[in-house]
Formats: sequence, C-alpha cells, structure tokens
Amino acid sequence: MTAKRPSAEDRIRELRTAIRHHDYLYHVKDAPEISDDAYDVLFRELKSLEAKHPELVTPDSPTQRVGGQVFDRFPSMEHAAPMLSLDSDKEASALRRFDERLRKALGNSISYVVEPKFDGASVEIVYEEGRLVRAATRGNGRVGEGITENVRTIRAVPLTLRSAERKAPAFLSVRGEVMISIAAFEKLNEQLLAGEREPFANPRNAAAGGLRQLDPRVSARRPLEVLVYDILAATPLDVATQSEALNALRQWGFPTTDMAVQTSDVDAILTYHEDLHARRDDLEYEIDGVVIKLDDLALRDEVGATSHHPRWAYAHKFPPRKEVTRVMTIFPSVGRTGVVTPVAMLRPVELGGVTVSRASLHNREEVARKDIREGDLVRVQRAGDVIPQVVERVAEPGRKRGKRFAMPSKCPSCGSKVLERGPFTVCPNSFECSSQLAGRLYHFGSREALEIEGLGEETAKRLVHEGLVHALADLFDLEVDAVMRLEGFANKSAENLVNAIKAASDTELARFLLGLGVPEVGVAVARDLAAYFKTINAVMAASVDELTQVPGVGSKMAEQIAGFFGNRRNRATIHDLLDGRVNIAPIEATDTQLLDGLTIVFTGGLERFSRRQAQELVQLHGARATSSVSKETDYVVEGTDAGSKADKARALGVSILSEEEFVAFLREKGIEP
Repeated sequence: MTAKRPSAEDRIRELRTAIRHHDYLYHVKDAPEISDDAYDVLFRELKSLEAKHPELVTPDSPTQRVGGQVFDRFPSMEHAAPMLSLDSDKEASALRRFDERLRKALGNSISYVVEPKFDGASVEIVYEEGRLVRAATRGNGRVGEGITENVRTIRAVPLTLRSAERKAPAFLSVRGEVMISIAAFEKLNEQLLAGEREPFANPRNAAAGGLRQLDPRVSARRPLEVLVYDILAATPLDVATQSEALNALRQWGFPTTDMAVQTSDVDAILTYHEDLHARRDDLEYEIDGVVIKLDDLALRDEVGATSHHPRWAYAHKFPPRKEVTRVMTIFPSVGRTGVVTPVAMLRPVELGGVTVSRASLHNREEVARKDIREGDLVRVQRAGDVIPQVVERVAEPGRKRGKRFAMPSKCPSCGSKVLERGPFTVCPNSFECSSQLAGRLYHFGSREALEIEGLGEETAKRLVHEGLVHALADLFDLEVDAVMRLEGFANKSAENLVNAIKAASDTELARFLLGLGVPEVGVAVARDLAAYFKTINAVMAASVDELTQVPGVGSKMAEQIAGFFGNRRNRATIHDLLDGRVNIAPIEATDTQLLDGLTIVFTGGLERFSRRQAQELVQLHGARATSSVSKETDYVVEGTDAGSKADKARALGVSILSEEEFVAFLREKGIEP
C-alpha cells in the first residue's frame, strides 16, 4: 500500500489540476474543451482514488464542494470592507447630476465602467494564500451570515485561485452576485410543479433561498451560478482601475460579465442603458438596470461614501414592468409607524417573474386622484421592480363601477380614531395598536437595533396575535413554555429565542433609539443623538431647539423626535422597558468627550488604519468624521495619493495633519490609536 501512494498522490494531483482547468474553461471562458461525459470520467476517477486514500483528501479538492455537515444556524461574519448598497434612480436627469457631482469634485478627466445590474443575492468570498476560506451574505453591509459551505457547492466559484497569468494575492476579498439563469429557473420550477411543490416566485428568490440552506447538500441541488464584479480588499492590491480589476478577477478564475464597457460620456451610458433595456427579455439572467462606477480606484477613495452608499457608483434603473389586472377588493392596512395604507387585492398576475396579488394604493389622496374602486381594471407595476403599485385605472366604457373607496375613521386594527397628516391617515395608538406593535417588535429586534436572533417578522406577528406580547416590554418577560405554544416552535427553538432576548437586554443607546422606531431616526441619526446627549433621559427631555444642535438634525426632524418622546404612551413604554428589562450601557465621558466638537476629514490612503477604522475611532471619542471639507472642518488628515480635499483644505486654511501627526495628536488627547 505504501508503494502505491506516490502514484496515487501524483494521479490525484493531476486530476485536480485537470478538473480545475476544465471548470475554468466552462464557467469563465465559456469554451469547454471536453464533453460533460469526459469531465464526469475524470471526476469519478478522482472521487474513487480519494475514497481509497482518504488521508490525501484536501479541503480545496473539487470533490469537497458538497459537504455533509448540517448547521443549526449561520455564524455572523464581518466583511473585509463594507458592502454598501447603491444610490439609484430611473431618470436620466438623476444620472447626469451624479456625473456633474463627480466632475465638480474630481475634474473632467474621469472615466466610468458600466455593467449590467444583475438581480441576484450579493455575497463576499474571501481567499487566503489562494484558497477559499470563507463566504458570507451581504447582511447589513458590515456583517453577514457565514455561508462558506454553501458557496463551495457553486461550481463556478474557484476553491483555489489560478496564478498562471497573474499571481494571486495573499489575501483577497471579492464581491459577486449569486444567481440562477432564467432557463435553469424555469426548469427548476417545472420540477417543483411535477413534484406538487410550490414554485419559486422569481430567480432571485430561488438563488437567495439556495444560499441560505442549513444543509449544503440542498444548496448543491440548486442550479446556482455566480458573477464576480468587485475587489473589496486585497493584500497586495496591484490594480489601479475597475477595468484592470475585472481582468484580474478573470485571470484568478472568477466568472465576470462580458457586457462591461468603459466610457467617459453620459450619453454613451444612456445609449448602453437603452440597448440593454431593449434586450432585457432575451438575456440569460434577470437584470434591473445598469451600474456606473468610477474606473480609477484612487479617485473612489477620494470621493468616499456615505453611511449607505458609495459616492463613486450609481445604478440607473430600468422602468418598472407593467401589466393589467382587476381589483377584487380594497382594504386598509396598518404599518409599523401607524400609517394606514389602502391596499388593493388583485386578480393574480405575472409581473417580471413574480406573481402579484396585492398592491399599494399609497394614501387617500392617491386613491381619490386615480379614482380606483373595487372591480376596476387597473395597470400595475413593480416600483423598482420590487413593490407592486397600481399605476392607473384602465377605462371600460359601459361597465358599471363600484362605490368610491373611503378611508376608515377608526383604525382597523385597534379601533382608535385615526388622524389626518397631510395625505396620510395615521393611527396614533403607537405601541398599543396590535398591528403597529407587531411591526415595532420586529424592528426592535432587527440587526441594526437590538439584534435579537430568531425574532423574525412572522414570529413577531404570532407573539402579538397569540396574546403573548401586549406591549414592547412584554418581550423581555417571555418564558420558554409560552413560546413553545407558537406554531413552529419546539423546546430548543423556544429556548434559543428566549436566550437571545435576554442577551439583547444589555444594549447601547444608539441601538435602543433606533429600535424604538422614532420618526426620522435611522442608524446615523441614532448614533449622533447618542453621542450628543449620552443618556436616554437627556434625549427624552431635549427640546426642539436642543435637538437641532445635533449635527444632521434639522428643525422638522427635531419636531418629529420631540413629538415622539413627548407622547405620554411612548414615554410609558420606554419607562417599562427600562424598569429592570433593558440595560443601556453608559457612555463614559472619558470615551466620548476627548474630541467633542471637532470635525475631521480623512483623504488618501492610510497605513495604520483603513479610512473607516480612522473615522470610527474619532467618532467614538466625540468627533464628527465627514467626507467633505468646509470652513467648519477642524482637521484634514492627509494620507498617500490625497487629492482635491487636501487642496481645498489649504485654500480654506484648514489644519492638515499627516498620518504620523494625526497619531501624535490622538496621543496628546489621551487616545491610544
């Protein structure tokens, strides 16, 4: 047996090399050299040899794409770099404004790479020393769910990077879109229907569901594919443009789009958009627009990003798909914020690969303006190809119409008298309205708020509708036996939920503020309020004038925030939560006031930290980290390849610090970087 091992080891090595080569030709080059049967012969031989010599099996072997381990839950994984969403619009004028902003900031000598906007599930895939080590969903953009074993099952994903044409970096994080082709999707649904199972609504849902299977073998049976389009992080990074990055990705073995183009002209982008839209139904994959990115990676660092999206990229969306169907009934629906929305129940219609049976009518003024009634024939569309909306009524001469729809005078959920705020009808009962409470409960446990694992939308609804939660504070009094009475819960899952709730009871002020669902308060505003006021009591007691002193809070926003905390019922809910149920970690003055009142801008590349790490460090100690230079800026920290921000700082007389001076400045303030 010992004498045979070298030949077996050599043959295994040869087979793995050959299979990886043919995978690359098939999935990346779309130019296979051998038939599927010949490929299967190679694969079976490798599998047989590894079965005889299990000690020679390695994690990156092509046979190890389908693991046998079934997971209880997905682990959380922090991304190597933020996976931000894109600012988008379907109007050409919005694209021109995007271009004008960049040219104003960077000058006219800029170039773009334009690519299709694929409609799939975004993932991060990470390699160390050329081997796939982890993969994660996008999640909240900073932390996703670990789906490494599921991504391994996708044949187009290289388990080992190619280095024949370009040396693979020691560390590489890439972003891609996991999808199912339209042809494979239709075949998958045919198989489901043949087995009397529910078909998928669209390819995106099928792909996303395939990625989030606790059993990787289920993922392997889904016809998942991937296209990689960005380098999130690399050490070393030896490309300077997006065009070079796409070429490098192909050389390392990743499938990339062959429809990317380079241009400096907005009119050329619009022509590309129109051409792709005209060919949309003939393409292999679902797309919902085009993505425009700055080609120069250094210029991307120069313009930076907001907390939600990069300033160097933009999505020019396609017009939404439209179809005609009939309104069966109209009913008022109460959302998390108390807005009562008229919803039309429709005769089901296929709309862009999705079966639509209900659509929003927005508000009472829209219903009146469009004069939509039960029984009407209407044209519907998916706004942003996501949310179904009724666009207009289709005239039917001679057909008798139903009665005009009128919004209710009382909340259909709790019976409270509704209020009219502009065009909106609102239930003021906040946390005591069951429909609002279910939505608020789900929001309270969301990832950006208290992050309660297992408290999904359906679970939140069941907790309220089954009478286990009558107020937000009741969530923290839940016991395992009570949760087990809910449909779909057994002892273990009930224990997990109760334990997750207990773990979430120790939280931060910013998360708590966000979880309360205060009007106008998103992630960034919640952080600003927490940094400025330090305690929940101070936030609750703040006047409108005091609130407007918080950076980023205007007068209208301040009125909404003050109104929320001035509401007697809302205050009672907060007091109940803080009465031995939720503990908000104090913000120590020494941790937050050392840089209070300072505004700092970072430009260029830093060696000691990433730009985000530097921004978060100064924010932690009370400073504002902004992306633009103004007279109010106190310091600009200048890294390598700094551009116009440093020039503007000099012109305005703003103090400029090198990275070494910045580190010394922090230490002088008592902050160890």
